[in-house]
Amino acid sequence: MNSKTRRLVLTALFIAIGVVLPQAFHAIPNAGSIFLPMHIPVLIAGFAVGPLFGAICGILTPILSHLIFGMPPAMMLAQMICELAVYGFMTGLLNSLIKIKNPVVKNYAVLILSMLSGRLAYGILNALIFKAGSYSLQAWLSAAFITALPGIAIQLILIPILVARLRKADLI
Repeated sequence: MNSKTRRLVLTALFIAIGVVLPQAFHAIPNAGSIFLPMHIPVLIAGFAVGPLFGAICGILTPILSHLIFGMPPAMMLAQMICELAVYGFMTGLLNSLIKIKNPVVKNYAVLILSMLSGRLAYGILNALIFKAGSYSLQAWLSAAFITALPGIAIQLILIPILVARLRKADLI
């Protein structure tokens, strides 16, 4: 399979996972904001398919999830699209730019910087566009870090393990 076809197939797979995985959490109130299940496949996609396809995964995943399941709700859709697009793009970009020989250290550096960039984009866009005039630093810190702490922990534990396994299996 040529590399563009491979990236397209993997992108479609990560989009499908990103649409289906959050459904396992919707029985828990506010679970999406707490556990961030849609973020996981998008962040992994950036590692696997690079910045362009990672961003496409970040854009299409919340759109398709909204169209199929109604989640994220319409009022959160645009900000989710932007945040996830940044995650997918930055993970792919940083994975190609950061030259750390130790793969564990590199995966964590890429992941943490990507997570911070997506949360920063989320905060800036909410402050300037989506919730202009009613968005504060406290609201951003609460939503992006405090409420999301369980999801952040899951990402920091699970994603490096999955990326390492996918690489070992020569899938990415």
